[in-house]
Amino acid sequence: MISFRDQLRAGELLAGTWIKTPHPHVVEVLSFSSLDCLVLDAEHAPFDRAALDLCILAARAGGKTVLVRPQSASQEHILNALDCGADGVILPHICNAADAEDAVKACHYISGGRGYAGSSRAAGYTTKGMAKHRADAASVTIIVQIEDVEGIENIDAIAAVSGIDALFIGRADLTIAYNAETPDDAVVVDAVDRIVTAGKAASRATGMFLGRVGDVGMWREKGASLFILGSDHDFLLQGAAKLAEAVKA
Repeated sequence: MISFRDQLRAGELLAGTWIKTPHPHVVEVLSFSSLDCLVLDAEHAPFDRAALDLCILAARAGGKTVLVRPQSASQEHILNALDCGADGVILPHICNAADAEDAVKACHYISGGRGYAGSSRAAGYTTKGMAKHRADAASVTIIVQIEDVEGIENIDAIAAVSGIDALFIGRADLTIAYNAETPDDAVVVDAVDRIVTAGKAASRATGMFLGRVGDVGMWREKGASLFILGSDHDFLLQGAAKLAEAVKA
């Protein structure tokens, strides 16, 4: 079976959603869905390491690819996610090639990179041995998020950094960064276009969050392939609204 990372690198159409509720039951339920991945949003939701651990456990038990967007691209936050067994990370606020290089380094067992532990879930709780664990860890999915003006200005250099699997577009943050009114403003759309174009030129996959599923086709045609849509909160609110509407109708 082809891995999520291989599908991503091949530019296959992939869909996922954000998990904002730090509870394994939510992840367990959504592991029954046909989504390609779940993303635990530790940057904007109250995930501590224990919650990440349990939610990653639930995803792995359900056979669902699980990514983590950590609080930052710092080594300790990347380490937390990967030691718990996440399949990959979406790393926020990557602004230049040095940021991207540091992020890639922090994901791998190399000198000055990821701290080694042979007793973690990722290491099979000592059962893998160092050679196999290091080999498995080499295939972690590394996605860098572009959401700052500086990141746009340096996008070609970022996209060229070896070891990156995909560029991810933080469209809402770009809206704020450019002091735009909405993510549909021309300056934001132009920035998104620049990222997608840079990704194609560097043979990197490109992903993005979209508020409207109807926009997938347009950005897919332009070259994007990974789409993170909605969240567990959205599903709850939309389901409740439809139920209330049906009853009152």
